[in-house]
Amino acid sequence: MTNQRLTFEVLADSLGVCKLDSNQTIPEWAYQGKFFSITKTPDELSIVCSEMVIPGDVQCEIGWRALKIAGILDFGLIGILSVVATALAKAGLSIFAISTYNTDYILVKSKDLERALHTLSSEGHEIIMGEFEK
Repeated sequence: MTNQRLTFEVLADSLGVCKLDSNQTIPEWAYQGKFFSITKTPDELSIVCSEMVIPGDVQCEIGWRALKIAGILDFGLIGILSVVATALAKAGLSIFAISTYNTDYILVKSKDLERALHTLSSEGHEIIMGEFEK
């Protein structure tokens, strides 16, 4: 497990996590905005995107905020998500994690954002208020 201090960038947009049928094609609205994540499995098509673009008839949970772990994480690092998830779980906070090639994004409910930031800061991690990548 890592003892590394992490830097978290708080992304500006409020996000929604949507569930569509696995046989559906990816809708155009999913590509709008600067941040989106699409995962297709045999069971579902899951889309995370700006809640402002999600049609009203789509099954989703809105009100998520993303914390980006700044920098590029090496694939050999062990326990990054565990450190974050454990700290937030001890504070009674639920997360939704998204991993990319370069880094991880931790989603927390908007109502829990301040408590999540306080928890991570008290664990020695740095918090920066940011925008989406240019």
